[in-house]
Amino acid sequence: MRNVNVNSIGDYIREQREQAKISMRQLAQSAGVSNPYLSQIERGLRKPSADILQQIAKGLRISAEALYVQAGILEDRQPDSGVRSALLADPQLSERQKQVLIEIYESFRRENAATAADTGADTEADTPAELTVGAPGAEAEVLEAVLAAEAAAEAEAARNPQTVPENRPDSASD
Repeated sequence: MRNVNVNSIGDYIREQREQAKISMRQLAQSAGVSNPYLSQIERGLRKPSADILQQIAKGLRISAEALYVQAGILEDRQPDSGVRSALLADPQLSERQKQVLIEIYESFRRENAATAADTGADTEADTPAELTVGAPGAEAEVLEAVLAAEAAAEAEAARNPQTVPENRPDSASD
């Protein structure tokens, strides 16, 4: 495990909170921690446990994994060319949309890695052809499909309020 810079996790939490336009008091309340404790975490005076990080992640509506990596609890995954980080940091996407987009992105990566392994080709599995800069419009097509599916699911939920969505990803399951 790498050295933990306690202040860096506090700085990261503060950045995420400010980006989400949430007050410290609101985050403390939604995360179920005291306002002074959250303040101490953000200022680097306290090192939060994994459970507290998970609660804060839920309050920020971000992946708990992102906080675990920042805190040094988890090793960072293979580089994802910034796509995953960009999706998680986008304040205009709902948590559900972020999770669906990440799942699609990771499925493309797995599919390309499996194809490369099957063919024995010397291709780079880290950058799926569908999502590279050289494939204009591919990102938009995927995003449109996800957003259309999300809108359809929300419309269905509005028509049938007693229906509970089956596959709701939990931010901690990342």
